[in-house]
Amino acid sequence: MAANPLGHDGRLFFLAFDHRAVFARSVLDADGEPTPEQEATIAAAKEVIFDGVRAAAARGAVPAGELGVLVDELYGAAVARAARADGVVLTMPVEEPDRAVFDFTYGAEWRAHVEAFEPDFAKVLVRWNPDGDAEGNAVQAARLRELSQWLRATGRRFLFELIVDPTEAQLAAAGGDRLRFELEQRPELIRRTIAAVQAAGIEVDVWKLEGLDERADAEAVVAQARSGEGREGVVCTILGAGAGRERVERWLQVAAEVAGFVGFAIGRSIWRDPLRAHLAGELERAQAAEQIADRYLRFVAHYERHAAAAA
Repeated sequence: MAANPLGHDGRLFFLAFDHRAVFARSVLDADGEPTPEQEATIAAAKEVIFDGVRAAAARGAVPAGELGVLVDELYGAAVARAARADGVVLTMPVEEPDRAVFDFTYGAEWRAHVEAFEPDFAKVLVRWNPDGDAEGNAVQAARLRELSQWLRATGRRFLFELIVDPTEAQLAAAGGDRLRFELEQRPELIRRTIAAVQAAGIEVDVWKLEGLDERADAEAVVAQARSGEGREGVVCTILGAGAGRERVERWLQVAAEVAGFVGFAIGRSIWRDPLRAHLAGELERAQAAEQIADRYLRFVAHYERHAAAAA
């Protein structure tokens, strides 16, 4: 099968709920392995989130092909199949969760799981700092190259979520202030990591990146993502990191004003509070779904408003 041109044409507004262990912590305040009862609650909660997706779709504010979900097989297999049937852009994770070094979920059987669901994008979450663990970076680079090559060879698309955690030295240089690190050092580390991933022979269609507070940083990141032959169509999206509304909206504004950014993949900032209220008996299922739709569409409108102003 011939490889598709790299990248994506058009907007992408993902509601992300592919979280696994993080989901249990965020919604159930559960540490460690969830109990069977908690697993059933998580699966049901993901169906409530998808009710919110359907509620958003019914309002007609997001065109088909732009409204998407990130959902996992472990707790969201039924949702993934429903999303595919509904024509929602489907992205599913390939990574084993909560790992410092990327590895495949389902081990050697990962290809069969991608083939079983045929998502529009296979997604990885990768922790990579170019000044960090060189041995770990090399190990995950080899695994990610294997994934990238298989996706390209089989005509599938690749969404890469990059998390750049600070090294001890980087955090010390920021006076121990995580926010200062994020503002002063992280943007260039994101750009350098993208360059390192590219140099390792890993080809990405869509980057899912931590928020950038300055336009110049967003422009530099896009320039790197598109550098090199065949990458002119590569695009970037912004993740929410579970942050508060004001900070997320700042990140979306910056991204929306830069060509090459095409949307977002936001999760907890949208669904955490409505879900917790629903599970506490404070909201009916339909009410929680409508609140999720409201929050999602508010971020879409915010993004589109700033994109239009910059056009």
